[in-house]
Amino acid sequence: MHTHPVFMGDGADSGSSTSWVRRARAAGVSHMVVLGDVLVHGRLPTAAQVAAINDTTHALVLRHRGFFTGFCALNPTLGERTTVAEIERCAALGFRGLKLEISNNARDACMTPVMRAAARLGLVVLQHTWDQTHIRERRFHSDPVDTALLARRFPEVPVIMAHLTGIGWRGVLEARGIDNLFVDTSGGQPEDGLVEFAVEKLGHHRVLYGSDMPIRETSVTIARIRGAAIPDASKRAILGGNTARLLSL
Repeated sequence: MHTHPVFMGDGADSGSSTSWVRRARAAGVSHMVVLGDVLVHGRLPTAAQVAAINDTTHALVLRHRGFFTGFCALNPTLGERTTVAEIERCAALGFRGLKLEISNNARDACMTPVMRAAARLGLVVLQHTWDQTHIRERRFHSDPVDTALLARRFPEVPVIMAHLTGIGWRGVLEARGIDNLFVDTSGGQPEDGLVEFAVEKLGHHRVLYGSDMPIRETSVTIARIRGAAIPDASKRAILGGNTARLLSL
């Protein structure tokens, strides 16, 4: 089976990008969705630090034209004017999505201008999500319930709930019946049957490959899809087709 996965990568920098591209192509990857290091300045970066993260992403996109698509890092707690201005700047640079990390919870009021801007500009929202039963940091870590609520509140915005091995079985169940809510397969080590469960409950069209590169091993994150007991057509959709369609690549 020949596939063209679409990467979700964190921790980008120009110095390592050439080796990234080489490693990705060796694994069968033809395109990567890339983010600057969203946690390099901690969970509450300043406006200048957010802009610097996004400038790094844009430099990568320019350096490897046609290979990278950028997502915009944000800290919504900086306020509506600052946040929307950065979203508009990134959209003008050609970014196709927004990445929300752990500056705030997806339920918070500061997400409203983010989602309205995403709807207006046709952007996808990638929301870091993790089962809070164990972490207990829900003040700024979004639980699957929180991300599902965000998607319900803004049905016109495609929302990606990351990460499948972080949201687990419960996260998949929370995502049922929300047509604009997708899950990506990034996170920790593979869990037997979880990809199959997501495809069964959501349909393969709502499951997206995610790499967590460079903190996860690419061969493992791709193998969790290729080794799943699902049809080859579903594997091809998850490894690239769904994300390509979602981002109009």
